[in-house]
Amino acid sequence: MKPTNAIQSKINQAIKQLESRFLEREELIRLLFLGMMGGENVLLVGPPGTAKSQLARSTAQLFGSENWFDYLLTRFTTPDELFGPVSLQELKQDRYIRQTDGYLPGSQFAFLDEIFKANSAILNALLSILNERMFFNGREKQPVPLLFLIAASNELPEENEQLAALYDRFLIRYEVTYLKNIASYELMFQMPDEPLSPVLSISDVEYIQQAARHVHLPESIIYFLFQLKQALEEKEFLISDRRWSKIGRLWKTSAALNGRDTVSIWDTVFTPHMLWDVPEDLTVAQEVFEPIFQAALKREVEKELPLRAFEQIAEKWQDKVEELQSFQFKREMGEKLGKESAQRGMSQIDNARSEIEEAGRHLRDLLVAWQQNEKDLAGHIYRQNFLLMNIERYTVKYTGLRIQGERILQSLQKIYRTLFDRDIPGASYDYTL
Repeated sequence: MKPTNAIQSKINQAIKQLESRFLEREELIRLLFLGMMGGENVLLVGPPGTAKSQLARSTAQLFGSENWFDYLLTRFTTPDELFGPVSLQELKQDRYIRQTDGYLPGSQFAFLDEIFKANSAILNALLSILNERMFFNGREKQPVPLLFLIAASNELPEENEQLAALYDRFLIRYEVTYLKNIASYELMFQMPDEPLSPVLSISDVEYIQQAARHVHLPESIIYFLFQLKQALEEKEFLISDRRWSKIGRLWKTSAALNGRDTVSIWDTVFTPHMLWDVPEDLTVAQEVFEPIFQAALKREVEKELPLRAFEQIAEKWQDKVEELQSFQFKREMGEKLGKESAQRGMSQIDNARSEIEEAGRHLRDLLVAWQQNEKDLAGHIYRQNFLLMNIERYTVKYTGLRIQGERILQSLQKIYRTLFDRDIPGASYDYTL
């Protein structure tokens, strides 16, 4: 099994474990794994009692790692509590060094509750840890092994320049609400409580991050990002260049997770959760994102079934049907035609025959192959991005394209019958499937 396939299998096992314990959190769970594999921080916003901290701890347990730091911040929290106490031995030598083992700068996984209650003594250190994974320990720059940090808050920060900078360090933002469905309340009392089985490793994360560095971001996806940027700015969304850069890198992570070396539109599906500043803006972000995404998805799908070229051939010869029929009628009636006119007419007839036959057979073959794909369309789409949810919403795009292709093939057949009084050889197709 390829390393990427093995990692996908592990993530699916991890998702299954979390979904059995955290109801109505399917999308959030997938976002957590995407953020984790991309080394991006996640912010959970929501009222107390929505299992934010429990979900964060459970996610870390899936790695079987004890290198976990968990803390509830208040405005009275001191730097010692987060970053470790000052070493007395070092202080005797006039060196101000913290003992970071067991604290945030020495952890691989972390959960910080009420993150925005951090005071100014803590904020600056947090900024470099969250963004550069670097802790300034005295005069030394200490690399932080932090792979993934989840923060939570019951409320968003007020207008404050320092807190705004902290907020910008969280690429993925998600509003966590109370359960809504009665079925969830029925299941809530039957959920398993045995420990989670570790299924992932640090090496899995390192492998995906290394692979993501070599993923190509094609011009079409850069154009998609710029379209999205412009549309959001029209709605007065101001998103920093740093965040756009991080969004592009997370798309690369998604491509690497799916075993591709190039980003496709399928890697962008979770982007709305990286765009809002307040939860109320998520709906607007989704409304802006969806038509741009759908247009790009249509172009992506049409690469697999490029119908426009066949449509142009059908339109070209449809415009010439009367002219060619007239020529054929004159020939059959024995009407005298000039040499040049006869040669031109015969050349057009030959061109029509060869071009329509070639297009019809090629399109027929593509449609037959497409029908085979449709037998496992959900699987085909799943292979584009295994983290996708509600796959059925995408299948309509594929079915609609096949129907459009069948109409074009029928048009080609009709033109050919009109001109040559028979079907296109080798282009028979069962339209009833």
